[in-house]
Amino acid sequence: MYRYLLPLLLGILLSGCASKPLYPPAPARAEGASDWTYLLGPGDSVNVFVWGNPEVSGSFAIRPDGKMTMSLVEDLPATGKTPTQLAREIEKILGKYIQDPIVTVTVAGGVGPYSQQIRVLGQATKPQTLSYREHMSLLDLLIAVGGITDFAAGNHASILRVADGKPQQFGVRLDDLIRDGDVSANVELRPGDVLIIPERWF
Repeated sequence: MYRYLLPLLLGILLSGCASKPLYPPAPARAEGASDWTYLLGPGDSVNVFVWGNPEVSGSFAIRPDGKMTMSLVEDLPATGKTPTQLAREIEKILGKYIQDPIVTVTVAGGVGPYSQQIRVLGQATKPQTLSYREHMSLLDLLIAVGGITDFAAGNHASILRVADGKPQQFGVRLDDLIRDGDVSANVELRPGDVLIIPERWF
């Protein structure tokens, strides 16, 4: 996805002075968002409970390389898996040492893989990367980053979205949403979206 960002960002830097929107409006409903499933990623913390075996249960971190280590299990790839998938893999490994282990994995601190995180660039009060949450909307995202700066061209902001390997760009109306309270400007986000807020040209 990142190879698409640079040329698009260069064009967006000039969009603050445009009189007309450069992109089609973002759809109110983000296609595919309802099918989203949380996947584990580097920085996540997981609780592993092995029924009847507290000595191998505990809380474990997923390392920056996407792997985790717990009692009797070393360097197990965890990134990109659901907690249930990870539990089944741990059961297979523990089966060498424990008869018919039953494992449950829950997320203690969720970050998720980079491909599912939401990014905010440009004239946000606090540009940052955030974890996607189910039914997350543009308004939710703006609250999380503290809104936009006085220099933002809010109605010329856009969402960069990659679907089926192809980049798409949609216009969003942040000024209308934040300053005018126009709820029709609020749209649903999907995992991996990048919100780009250009600077206003005076």
